[in-house]
Amino acid sequence: MPTEIKVPSVGESISEVEIGDWRKKVGDPVTEGETLAVLESEKATVDLPSPASGILTAILKPTGQTAAVGEVIALIDASVLAGGTSTTSGTPGTTAAPAAPAATDKVMPAAARVLAEAGIPASAATPTGPGGRLLKEDAQRAAAAPVTPAKPAQPAPPSQPAPQTSSPADPNVEIVRMSRLRRTVAARLVQAKSDMALLTTFNEVDMSTVMNLRKEVQESFQARHGIKLGFMSFFVKAVVEGLKLVPQLNAEIRGEDIVYKHFFDIGVAIGGGKGLVVPVLRNAERLSFAGIEKAIVEFAGRAKDGKLMPAELEGGSFTISNGGVYGSLLSTPIVNPPQSGVLGMHTIQERPIALNGQVVIRPMMYIALTYDHRIVDGKEAVTFLKRIKEVIENPSRLLLEA
Repeated sequence: MPTEIKVPSVGESISEVEIGDWRKKVGDPVTEGETLAVLESEKATVDLPSPASGILTAILKPTGQTAAVGEVIALIDASVLAGGTSTTSGTPGTTAAPAAPAATDKVMPAAARVLAEAGIPASAATPTGPGGRLLKEDAQRAAAAPVTPAKPAQPAPPSQPAPQTSSPADPNVEIVRMSRLRRTVAARLVQAKSDMALLTTFNEVDMSTVMNLRKEVQESFQARHGIKLGFMSFFVKAVVEGLKLVPQLNAEIRGEDIVYKHFFDIGVAIGGGKGLVVPVLRNAERLSFAGIEKAIVEFAGRAKDGKLMPAELEGGSFTISNGGVYGSLLSTPIVNPPQSGVLGMHTIQERPIALNGQVVIRPMMYIALTYDHRIVDGKEAVTFLKRIKEVIENPSRLLLEA
């Protein structure tokens, strides 16, 4: 009896996924827990582990097709040595059905691979190994034997077109299908532009104090917590202070109502392996500097490996985007609906400024706030950015609650 590979639940509100890359092809041996395929939802990309060891005998949903949660997308012969496996040699995305097993066949893994490559069932080979085992040599003899080709069946049209990697009309053009996550991001950005009254205001921050503080405590901080003290934890703390002062930026519009949130779940935009993702720091006001830094490093690592879970990307009340890590000097970030604001950080650059009647050189950072003008007025936006500036330039305010 083959083991059915079903689409697992990947989030409370997600009913279907798109099949990403198959990591195994029909005929390949797999071990329990090994990744079979990548599943893409509108919120995250997750690996699909094998529930059992055996031979992958069928892929029922090729790359690019959609499958519902609970739907069977592949079959595994759960007994590695069990015979009678019908396979095809194709690449990931091909399908096959298990044939009736020979009465005493025990197909060795090497033989199963040869049979898969030749596209013939185990019943076509004569086992000569001890105990009726079908050896690699038996499979090679069966593969070399002449066979009468059967009339190929007409394949059913796929429910979705397979991903294109090139244009036959122009070899200099490459066409790659957008991932489900990227399509969702694109749709949400367009939604923000069309449904919100977006406006951006700017300020600049002298980073001298924070940089000197980091340099002073970095060694002891890292020795105690096992992680470096970065800039993001300062900005998360500053954003929480700003949201306390301007609660409209921690709210959202639902129909004709304004929903004010009395919690601070801060999303931090991270460039992952499949595109931009925004994991959420839950109750950021309760996190220490070390807790924030550890969470961000963990999020970044799992985003790169495509292992973030959908629940970790849901429900943020405000977002911080740091384009400065890529060298951006100034930009206008886009709000992540249904949130009402997003803070953009940028690269630190030494610039001359006037300070106490003197021209001095300081490490400066431009900061940008894009907000929904339907709920946030210009005065409130400026007040928020001013608070961010005050806290970053004088972080002792965080301790003194000033």
